[in-house]
Amino acid sequence: MTKDPRVPYSALTAYCAPARPRSEIWRLLVGLVGIVVLYLGLNWLALAYVLSHLPPFRAASVLQTLAAGSSPEGLMMLLATFVPMAAAVIFVTRALHDRAGGTLFGAQAWTNARRVAAPLIALAVLLLPLALLNPDVGNAGTLAQSLRWMPLALPLLAIQIGAEELVFRGYMLQQLAARTTNPILWMVVPSALFGALHYSTADFGANAIWPALWAFGFGCLAADLTARTGNLGAALGLHFATNFSAMFLVGLYGQLDGLALYTVVINTRDTAMLAPYMAIDAIAVLVSWLLARVILRV
Repeated sequence: MTKDPRVPYSALTAYCAPARPRSEIWRLLVGLVGIVVLYLGLNWLALAYVLSHLPPFRAASVLQTLAAGSSPEGLMMLLATFVPMAAAVIFVTRALHDRAGGTLFGAQAWTNARRVAAPLIALAVLLLPLALLNPDVGNAGTLAQSLRWMPLALPLLAIQIGAEELVFRGYMLQQLAARTTNPILWMVVPSALFGALHYSTADFGANAIWPALWAFGFGCLAADLTARTGNLGAALGLHFATNFSAMFLVGLYGQLDGLALYTVVINTRDTAMLAPYMAIDAIAVLVSWLLARVILRV
């Protein structure tokens, strides 16, 4: 795809072209409602089916495991709940906008995803020893356990990050960018929603705003990469590497750490304890975004 280096988002025009014929705002709003209904409905049906075949004590245990993702089985089940999200956005794109789900990815998406994810994961592994110098970081799982689960965990992780990217940097970004070139709409609005969905007072108490702002910033950087490249590949690669590091290398204790080799054990409701880690994570994502741009030369 030809890109004008003087115009950072010149590739965005071609990327959102498939959305242009049916880019009415009412379609986007109806589509988002449809995605939410299908996502929640399909997950509810699947969970109800599973729980109906279990004794009450076992059913309660499954719900607890699923909520925290603090065991390998729980993490796999949690990642699997994103399958309906991916299916929902593809279905809505076809049914409401009369275009193939593949148009959400753009040209060369898989190539760019691999080119970005591989070096970012390699960098995270190389920097792992530095994280172990922190007294708040302790052993969690074993490498042998992680390797046993990887054939299932990696595809499910790809589905999880893929579903989120399809909704926020695929569907929403395309439908909005098809109507306007103003990045406040196609970049900020989807990212604000993405951040709001990461707002959790149950996990962070009064500090819930900080992970939400982190997610908002991540969404803006992922949208920037998508607009610069004209496909979802770089955002997919960035998202995959970021979640791989957080879930399988150094995780936050009690939160999706079922297969983490190490965990950070801190009081997430204590601002003084949480702030340094949020700052480090923010810097890590910013560096990863810059590296992705260097790798893809955008």
